[in-house]
Amino acid sequence: MKITGYRIRYAKHYLFVEIDTDEGITGLGEAGNWTFLKPTAEAIREMCDFMIGKDPSRIEDWNQNFYRAQYFRGSVVMSAISAIDIALWDIKGKRLGVPVYELLGGKVRDKVRCYASPMHVVDGHEALKASYKELKDQGFSAAKIFVNGPISSPDGKGEFHASRIHEEARKVALVREAVGDDFDLVLEVHRGMDKAQAIAFGREVEKYHPMVLEDPVPPDNYDTMAEVASKVAIPIATGERFISLGEFEAILSRHAACYVRPDVCAIGGITTAKKVAALAEAHDVLIIPHNPLGPVSSAACLQICACTPNLAIQELPGFCLNGKEDAMVDRPIRFSQGFIEIPDAPGIGLSLSPDAEELYPAVCRGGMAARRSCDGAVKNW
Repeated sequence: MKITGYRIRYAKHYLFVEIDTDEGITGLGEAGNWTFLKPTAEAIREMCDFMIGKDPSRIEDWNQNFYRAQYFRGSVVMSAISAIDIALWDIKGKRLGVPVYELLGGKVRDKVRCYASPMHVVDGHEALKASYKELKDQGFSAAKIFVNGPISSPDGKGEFHASRIHEEARKVALVREAVGDDFDLVLEVHRGMDKAQAIAFGREVEKYHPMVLEDPVPPDNYDTMAEVASKVAIPIATGERFISLGEFEAILSRHAACYVRPDVCAIGGITTAKKVAALAEAHDVLIIPHNPLGPVSSAACLQICACTPNLAIQELPGFCLNGKEDAMVDRPIRFSQGFIEIPDAPGIGLSLSPDAEELYPAVCRGGMAARRSCDGAVKNW
């Protein structure tokens, strides 16, 4: 088998690559790094041009080649490698007539528990409670709560230490009241607190028994994350921004997380995400794959979830709820009563619709303007 061509496709705020072969099999992949889709697309083109006429089956070799061939790496390069890696696994699975998870050891579960990841902030206490009651009514048994601070606070009061802790803790209390105890909460700080705030907030909400405290501080300093983890009795999750296996080892060796969050579209594809899962297993740590993207990301995550023993739960982004993205692909993922079905179709289990671009015109996600504090200083995002 030889690679004969490729196509870069944009739909909504997603970037996809389709890789063609001389046997009529096409593989589909998706790239992360959503703010820099155009540079990532150019990196994909450079790599795919190099692959024309060559064998797509040597997936590990291609992954290593593009990772080690040049001096520079970074998120653009790694997102391009990820998209290609997913597409190559898709080709191999289709050629052999099996789902990718069969090539990675086979299923260890029959379905995948997921949590809702609503991509919006709800204003007002009653509206907040109602929105989580609705998620529970939809069948979810877990959901994310954004506790990463006010979008704006002109007078600064929403950013003061005491008011910030009080308001974020109130959100958690309201949601717990709304959904009861048979529902897990993922507290998404989104790197929006400093160390002092993260420790104070974590201790304040311990009584509500959240499942996860996600990225309480920026992940750049592994020792800071470890200190927060040592002082808060809520399991820490981090890793969605990581783009190398070594970063996960640095976090794990410091006992800084109970959960790690590889992003299959940013870390190096299915190949590297599976290595992260094995590394985490050796440290008695569970994985919660990061999934803020499109249907190909979800499909690739499911391949990993199906064959990974140390899976905790899978993120399901709000973009796709209620069939909003079903027309983008030929086989939408199926969700029921808090679980996602594991597909049995070959490869990653789906293909892009021919008219995906027309149905979901490309839009920009993110931008160059940073969030700022009331005094004008740049804030983390």
